Amino acid sequence: MKRIGLIGGMSWESSAEYYKILNEEVKNVLGGFNCAECILWSVNFEEIELYQRTNEWEKCGQILNNAAKNLEKAGAELIILCTNTMHKVSDLLLKDVSVPFLHIADMTADEILKEKIDIVGLLGTKYTMSEDFYKLKLIEKGISVIIPEEREQNIVNEIIYNELCKGIIKEKSRKEYIKIIDKMIKNGAEGIILGCTEIGLLIKQRDISVKIFDTTIIHAKKAVEAALKQ
Repeated sequence: MKRIGLIGGMSWESSAEYYKILNEEVKNVLGGFNCAECILWSVNFEEIELYQRTNEWEKCGQILNNAAKNLEKAGAELIILCTNTMHKVSDLLLKDVSVPFLHIADMTADEILKEKIDIVGLLGTKYTMSEDFYKLKLIEKGISVIIPEEREQNIVNEIIYNELCKGIIKEKSRKEYIKIIDKMIKNGAEGIILGCTEIGLLIKQRDISVKIFDTTIIHAKKAVEAALKQ
C-alpha cells in the first residue's frame, strides 16, 4: 500500500470526511483490520481564506507547496489536495515536488465519462464556478459545463463559507441549493458536480433527480485505488 499524503484544513470539516472515506474504502477492499496508510498536513484556513479574498493566490501556493514538500519528506508516495478551489494553484503547489499528484478535476471528469454524461452543472465556490482553472479540465475531456447565474453563484458561495466550512447545516440552504440545481437541470445538465468538498455535507443523491458527482468521495476513492495499485 502506498502512503497517501493529504493537504487538508480547507476546511477541516471536509478533511475529516476524506479521512473517513479513505479508511472505509481500504477496509472494503482489503477487509480485516486494514486501514489507509496516510499523512495529513492540515493548514490554517483563516490564512488561506484571507489570501483568497485579497487575491494573493501566490501566497496560497507557497503555503501549499510547503505542505506538499513536508509530506514528501515524511514519506508520502502520492498527494491529494482536499479542496477543489485551491487546485487553482496546483502548479505552484507542485514546484519541486516529485511524488504523483491526483488532480480532483481529472478524477471527477473520469467518473463523468464512465457514466457517458456530456453536460454537467457545476456548483462550488465563486472561484471554481466563474474561473477556468477547473472547468477547462472538464472541457478538455469533452464535457460541457453549465454554471449558475451570478446571483445564484453568490448564494452558493456564501453558504459554503458562512455555513458549511463552519459545520453549519441548514434546511433552508439545502432548499436554495436544490432550487439552483433544478434550474441547471432544466438548462440541460445531465449530472451535477458537487465541486466544493463541503457541499456533500448538505446535498445527497436523494435530493437530486440526476446523477451527482461528489468530488470528496470520488477523490478519496481514487486515492485509495492509486495507493493499492500494484
